[in-house]
Amino acid sequence: MNMHIKNERVVMIGAGYWAQFQVEGWRDAGSPLVAIANRNPAHAEALAQRYGVPKCYADVATMLDVEQPTLVDIVLPPVAQESAVRAAIERGLPVICQKPFGIDLKQAEALTALAEDAGVPLVIHENFRFAPWFRELRRLIDDGFFGRVHGVSFRLRPGDGQGPDAYLDRQPYFQTMPEFLVRETAVHFIDTFRFLMGEVLAVTARLRRLNPVILGEDAGLLIFEFSDESVGLFDGNRLNEHPAKNLRRTMGEMWLEGERGVMRLDGDARLWWLPHQGVEVEHRYDDGAGRGAFGGASTALQAHVLSHLNQDTPLQNSARSYLRNLYVQAAIYHSHASGRRVPMAGFNPHQTQ
Repeated sequence: MNMHIKNERVVMIGAGYWAQFQVEGWRDAGSPLVAIANRNPAHAEALAQRYGVPKCYADVATMLDVEQPTLVDIVLPPVAQESAVRAAIERGLPVICQKPFGIDLKQAEALTALAEDAGVPLVIHENFRFAPWFRELRRLIDDGFFGRVHGVSFRLRPGDGQGPDAYLDRQPYFQTMPEFLVRETAVHFIDTFRFLMGEVLAVTARLRRLNPVILGEDAGLLIFEFSDESVGLFDGNRLNEHPAKNLRRTMGEMWLEGERGVMRLDGDARLWWLPHQGVEVEHRYDDGAGRGAFGGASTALQAHVLSHLNQDTPLQNSARSYLRNLYVQAAIYHSHASGRRVPMAGFNPHQTQ
């Protein structure tokens, strides 16, 4: 997927599990990495050797000063993000930062303000809205295919959180996150629902823990209210499975309902259209097969950022716009703790910090 965009000098900070997908994304977007920095040099070197990245560094500042990049991709967990983001911003370098963004909302807001004060683009790597099935649904909404859209629901069932060894082979820190399902996973769908339905006006939440080895919640029911009395439902747990050849391709199933019928996303990324009083038929589209995780969503997001930097196209998921996801996230945890519906108007997201 070479997007014919002028090459940037992109460097990456971090070499954990998810970094591989973003290395592939830069390659496929036409701006392969020039260097990787990681506090464990062996991890950076293994990743670099696998993908042909020419240089590795153990020190972030050294890499930034020597390589003189034009874009910095930070693929680190929240506890390690702040110093890397600050190092890039202090040098006036555009930044993409992995999610979850910041150790808490206050840090996310502080880093957002720092970037804005410096006039430096800061984008959050929230890529689910760039999955081809969600882009296709957005296109259909814009074309008026559904008429009025009044409901969306997603049933998350990736089946990867089972037993005492859940996540240990991939992202072991999942077991010890005090806030897990919503902060790590459902936030993808907060963002996707906003992409498809508009801003969230109120939330109601009930969270649970199904696997006792997990510190935080790993299941939950989330009800979203949008304008025009449209609603959303996220019904998720990471314990059970859904019918799919690859349980992680879509992570679950979705239904988007409008005045003319309902579109269903299945676990194999197929879309099925059921018009009122009609017969369900497959809606064919380019589902990104063979393009990597989530239909090449990382590549699409990274190409989107390159397009913004080179052609000044509109930017999605800037840090400022992404904070809205974190405010909704805070309202969800507050709703569960209080047992109440939480309207976003007048809600103070810091009361759950």
